[in-house]
Amino acid sequence: MKAKKRSWLARFSDIFFRPKYFFTRIVADGKMEDAILKAFLWGFVGGVLVFVINLIRNGFDVMTVFSLFKAMVFYPVFAVMLLFICAGLMMLVSEITGGERDWEIAVKGIASIFFVYPLALILNALAVDCFSIWAVSLLTDLYMAFLLYHIAVYCMHGKRVSVLFVVAACLLLLGCLYMSDYRNVWFMVKNIDAGSICMF
Repeated sequence: MKAKKRSWLARFSDIFFRPKYFFTRIVADGKMEDAILKAFLWGFVGGVLVFVINLIRNGFDVMTVFSLFKAMVFYPVFAVMLLFICAGLMMLVSEITGGERDWEIAVKGIASIFFVYPLALILNALAVDCFSIWAVSLLTDLYMAFLLYHIAVYCMHGKRVSVLFVVAACLLLLGCLYMSDYRNVWFMVKNIDAGSICMF
């Protein structure tokens, strides 16, 4: 058990601090089911933790059939959907940047960072006002751009300069979103209570 725990901690450390080392080891081996299961499980973990946070904050009033369904079913299923959507976008980025055109590697590359999914859900759930949802949203979006760069370069073997242009374009669009009133919609998607505060 201790060895397994150390293995998980080492894996997280590699993703955060040694992304090149981590992502270059992802290869196509025909075992894509593990990536799908990983996304589902991280979605389940995130949903349960968000449910617990809301339960602690608001009491047993939040314990409804809908909230349980959202935690146990919606978040895990949405995580798998998000996995395939992001993998499709990664294939597009790879096509633009002259990288690999391997669907399995794209799926595995995205699945390898799905530990961010429950963390993002938790941070968003903990936001209580406009400032905190701003900070959390900006932090998670910038980190996803950071991960996008490393997956495109080291998993999909895209040309570094081309990938930088794509990431820069994404950051520009993100900046436009945050400078416009549509940011409030983006915030409400992440946390409807904190996001609604920003609208007033």
